[in-house]
Amino acid sequence: MNERELILGCQKQRPACQKELVLRYSSQLLGICQRYLGQRDNARDVLQEAFIQIFRYLPSYRPTGSFEAWLKRITVNTALQHLRQSYRHRELPREELPELASTAPEVYDQLATADLIALIRELPDGFRVVFNLYAIEGYNHREIAQLLDISASTSRSQLARARRWLQQRIKRQKKIEV
Repeated sequence: MNERELILGCQKQRPACQKELVLRYSSQLLGICQRYLGQRDNARDVLQEAFIQIFRYLPSYRPTGSFEAWLKRITVNTALQHLRQSYRHRELPREELPELASTAPEVYDQLATADLIALIRELPDGFRVVFNLYAIEGYNHREIAQLLDISASTSRSQLARARRWLQQRIKRQKKIEV
């Protein structure tokens, strides 16, 4: 079944098409949820809520852009809504984030993608959300500020702190491996 047939079947609420949609996209969308929430159990709950939203808004979907991008946007927005409802984005006190010297580029070259994803999941909540929105989803600081109800300068600060946190963990990890 191609994507167009799948969408039309879901819009007509055909259970086989709905099941196929979930099977086809759930692992990819779960990855997005995990990037924002860190914990797999919370990510699964948010994924379920994202699919509820997807099926709720699917009748009004118009193929003006990528269907996959539409699914991802709903998933990201669902994850952000979950985060807003459960807590305010917290920052670590500055004393917990020592200033770091610049990390040599060869350290990054040796870092596997899976290792980086695991480190991103370990980021403190506020840092992880801003980092994902900026570095992975491509939002600018003004857009992030609107999404999270924070200032653009707070978004920039959270991103800088996320980068320092990641640099510190990468350096620590490389020292252990050597």
